[in-house]
Amino acid sequence: MRRILLLSLILCPLVSLAAGTTAAPEWRSGWGLVRPADGATQGPTAGNIASIKLEGGASRWQARVDNHLAGPVQVALRQDSGAALLPGLPMQAVLPGSASVVVVRLQLPPDTQGLNLLLDAVPGDPAAQPRDVAYQLPFDAKRFQVTQAPQGRFSHTDAENRDAVDFALPEGTPVLAARAGKVMQVQGNFTANGRDPARDRERANFIRVLHEDGSMAVYAHLQANGVLVRSGQRVEAGQRIGVSGNTGYSTAPHLHFVVQANVGMQLRSIPVRIVAPQGELHFAREEADPGRAASP
Repeated sequence: MRRILLLSLILCPLVSLAAGTTAAPEWRSGWGLVRPADGATQGPTAGNIASIKLEGGASRWQARVDNHLAGPVQVALRQDSGAALLPGLPMQAVLPGSASVVVVRLQLPPDTQGLNLLLDAVPGDPAAQPRDVAYQLPFDAKRFQVTQAPQGRFSHTDAENRDAVDFALPEGTPVLAARAGKVMQVQGNFTANGRDPARDRERANFIRVLHEDGSMAVYAHLQANGVLVRSGQRVEAGQRIGVSGNTGYSTAPHLHFVVQANVGMQLRSIPVRIVAPQGELHFAREEADPGRAASP
């Protein structure tokens, strides 16, 4: 998951600021961060990971970045391609949860007429060191079905989701925290599903939970208004956090569960051990096999 923001500054007696977004190249685009309409103000309600604003005047400016998640975010700030390089750019920084930080101060040459800045933001701290721990089953069921295993060919081929598991669950099934942590990010207002990646990929309701070792679990395709926790809330393993559904890029009701880490401006999934009451689950990781049940 990443979000790229473009900030254009026109240097004239009246300073004009405009912001827009472009999606990440991955079709999933990081679980549902919705693009605002062109020209809309970037902020927490727009669903962005982070936003940028320039403060100052004349030739002296500072770039302030606001982290809109309740957990660490890594940001990279750079100029538009072809621009004359400015001291301090490009740069990277890790922002604490909900922080507002001046990441760089800029001294512009006297003849500068404009400035384009690109902000790239990815959840998580690249210094995190995920541990090998046992995760609980993220729902309560004696029998269940795995519709897409790790490395599944339908949608588990990108770095963010290669180790994800899709569990077939009836809509309305309680979703449980598989591990204790802090709710880092939520989205829960979408109602529809579909098979058009361009239209549906960002319309999955989800919860992102930050663990103490810096890894992050994503519980996705939740029911509309099926998020039962708030950003910044502490949750315990086995706690009910949501309700399963069929939102976003989805062909049938299911729960998409994946654990991720930021490895340096890139989210990657992590293989995890999931333990059910019957024992540890084992998956055929070489290919997707719809309808294959996990075996303890």
